[in-house]
Amino acid sequence: MPLEAPKRLPPLANIKTNPPDLIAIQAAFLGVIFGVSLTLLFQVTFYPFPLYLLALSVFHFMEFWITAKYNPAKVSADSFLINHSGSYLMAHSAAITECLIELYLVPGWKTNHPYICLMGGVLMVGGQTLRSLAMKTAGESFSHIIVTTHDSHHHKLITDGVYQISRHPSYTGYFWWCIGSQLVLGNPVCFVGFSVVLWRFFSDRIAYEEDYLIRFFGDKYLQYKKTKTTWIPLIR
Repeated sequence: MPLEAPKRLPPLANIKTNPPDLIAIQAAFLGVIFGVSLTLLFQVTFYPFPLYLLALSVFHFMEFWITAKYNPAKVSADSFLINHSGSYLMAHSAAITECLIELYLVPGWKTNHPYICLMGGVLMVGGQTLRSLAMKTAGESFSHIIVTTHDSHHHKLITDGVYQISRHPSYTGYFWWCIGSQLVLGNPVCFVGFSVVLWRFFSDRIAYEEDYLIRFFGDKYLQYKKTKTTWIPLIR
């Protein structure tokens, strides 16, 4: 009987970049936020605020879990993206601050737009789903950091799954998730601010990343680019 070739084992997580104590602390922190938010969701009048915190905790948990599940070679304690950047923390701090100030000053206006909140919730669920599916579909080819050197074994051009809908579904999902979060909170100032900053960020990032994708995959990527849009406004 001929022997079967051994199956290639999936890459293992690097313990040096995955200190168990840091992972446990961040996971516990997100679990507390999730639990408290879920409880408050049914106990407070202004439910959009705990809903926002609940969605935020789910987002950060999913970033780590999907990376650990489908891209273990690249997972690290930073994959939660909680400490993403100072600008990221400032943005969400500004969103929370605006929400609480407006809730205090104009509570009636803040609570009288359920359909806007519902629209935001739909965008957040859709955005989260799209981003998570993009990370799962890309698998080892996905990276939170733009890849500037080509590894043919672990970096493939992904064009199936949700990549048939958008050529940058993880970016598209996150863009609309963030926009939806500000609709949920009813934050007019941060809605405009998030929209402008996110659009500029992804416009620059996509242009930079696609320069490398063209170098790596040549005409194959150019043909793919011609047939797929991003679904981020004004970023073809």
